[in-house]
Amino acid sequence: MIHLLITGGTLDKDYDALTGELTFPGTVVPLMLQQANVTQPVTTTVLMQKDSLEMTDADRLRIADALEASEHGRIVITHGTDTMAETGRFLAARPTLAQKTIVLTGAMRPHRLGHSDALFNLGTALMAVQLASPGVWIAMNGRLLPAIGATKDRSRGVFLPTGQSERA
Repeated sequence: MIHLLITGGTLDKDYDALTGELTFPGTVVPLMLQQANVTQPVTTTVLMQKDSLEMTDADRLRIADALEASEHGRIVITHGTDTMAETGRFLAARPTLAQKTIVLTGAMRPHRLGHSDALFNLGTALMAVQLASPGVWIAMNGRLLPAIGATKDRSRGVFLPTGQSERA
């Protein structure tokens, strides 16, 4: 069984035509699991619906507490990409999580808007959490990176090993 913790991020956002803003009308993850025809047992928990730029260490502690409380050893977290690496490092520093396999993933464009990487990244994360060794990982752009050594290349919109440029 995989536990999927939902924390918000671009993956879950939608465009509000009245305000012109991206909002959280509720999670789209169950629909994504259905669209992908996921047959692996997955239990979902909506922990929060938050833009990662607004995420605080108190929110990260709430995520860590949920991970520690989970009876599952394989957990995927949907998360905003702007501070995903920061949350990954925060979680990787917690010795109480060392025996669990935790994979963070998200999207650069909301699933509801189409032409999104959300479904691919979620599928990658679901596969990765079954195959990776215990630790904290980031699954984005067809890559699985240790969270402790991952960074978002904002100029290209991809995740890379820390210190590596996309052109290298």
